[in-house]
Amino acid sequence: MRLISWNVNGIRAAMKKGFLEFVTEQDPDILCIQETKMQEGQAEVPLDGYHQYWYSAEKKGYSGTAVFSKEEPLSVSKGLGVDEHDHEGRALTLEYPDFYLVNVYVPNAQDGLKRIDYRMSWEDAFRSYLKKLEKEKPIITCGDFNVAHQEIDLKNPKSNRGNAGFSDEERGKMTELQDAGFIDTWRYFYPDLEGVYSWWSYRFNARANNAGWRIDYFLVSEALKESLAGAEILTDVYGSDHCPVTLELK
Repeated sequence: MRLISWNVNGIRAAMKKGFLEFVTEQDPDILCIQETKMQEGQAEVPLDGYHQYWYSAEKKGYSGTAVFSKEEPLSVSKGLGVDEHDHEGRALTLEYPDFYLVNVYVPNAQDGLKRIDYRMSWEDAFRSYLKKLEKEKPIITCGDFNVAHQEIDLKNPKSNRGNAGFSDEERGKMTELQDAGFIDTWRYFYPDLEGVYSWWSYRFNARANNAGWRIDYFLVSEALKESLAGAEILTDVYGSDHCPVTLELK
């Protein structure tokens, strides 16, 4: 089974930059996208053979998640079941016979960590949500987690220490999530590999210089460890300030 996750930074824009051709070529069983920036029905996404599930923010042109799945899920649910966190289209859950898939777009702490308190509240609610689901069956969660976990996960750790996405608080919450029993699948396969990132600022020629951050993840329950078959970060795919990340399961 092949899964792909991609923050497309606006799906309508991405469709003008090769998004549909990319999906056709890659032919994933499940595609999770973040930052759709549209309401369901605002644009047609013509991907034959896929069931489409959308969770849009109430605010137009903002945030949003979607999942395209070849197999029809048993159930679909939106949000975390916590009103404070369920207005921005950030967590979309699909249930399959053997696992839950949770597609997530974690809130950005913003410049000056203006939204860090909200981010911490979100992190705790999200972790609790996953652990509650996990009592029923294993979890695959993927998306833009808006944090580089370790210094190895970004080009310039020293100058970014304390900034949004690399604050001690956010990194600590990712540690808590992994300590709660979720495997960072990229690091499972490549524990020491440096210089591979999934997001680059549009400023300062960052992508050309590979001054990036690894903030897009596939995390899985420990119960799925023996099913892990491969993980990739597709750094040669353009169309967004993020690139797609993949997971292969036996």
